Amino acid sequence: MTADTSVRTSPLAAWTDRLAALAPALDVAERPFLTQLTVRARDAVAVARMGEALGVAFPADPCTSTRGGGPFGDVEVLWMGPDEFLVVAGPDRRALVEDALRAAVRPARGAVVDTSAQRTTLALSGPHARDVLAHGCAIDLHPSAAPTGTCVQTLLARAGVVLRVDDAECDAFTLLVRSSFAEYLAAWLCDASVEYRAALS
Repeated sequence: MTADTSVRTSPLAAWTDRLAALAPALDVAERPFLTQLTVRARDAVAVARMGEALGVAFPADPCTSTRGGGPFGDVEVLWMGPDEFLVVAGPDRRALVEDALRAAVRPARGAVVDTSAQRTTLALSGPHARDVLAHGCAIDLHPSAAPTGTCVQTLLARAGVVLRVDDAECDAFTLLVRSSFAEYLAAWLCDASVEYRAALS
């Protein structure tokens, strides 16, 4: 039996207005229900084959990510470990992307697991986005240390997140956080933004 996804409520649906009020110091937007597929594969040939299937080469360097518009639209591939990647695509692409990955990895040892329901996604930008993140994250997010495409698993205000630098020069970031921690993180972002909102008012 297939679940009815038309009535889904995102983890931060009730926070839309409060997060919007953080602008212009911090622009925050939830991107709910994205396709998220965890891929494990050690075989370099299989990894290359999966990249070809998606139209996006898998990242070769630790703590990096790649992005491209292949046959499945905008797809991101995040390096999560020596043999682990997270493939992120649009909400309506799960079955297509999953089938393509499974077909590409089948000849080698590997696995593709749907983890879409595990996390929600926040897009952060604005003149004080990096300042706000610095309040709760030990990672150096200066563009010289974390250029565009950087991807790390870290703690933000004691909540585990996957942090991706979308545009280092414009202070644009993506946060993937477990759904059960989403409201906690939203509340923390509101609190950490107070001084910057006051400075711009």
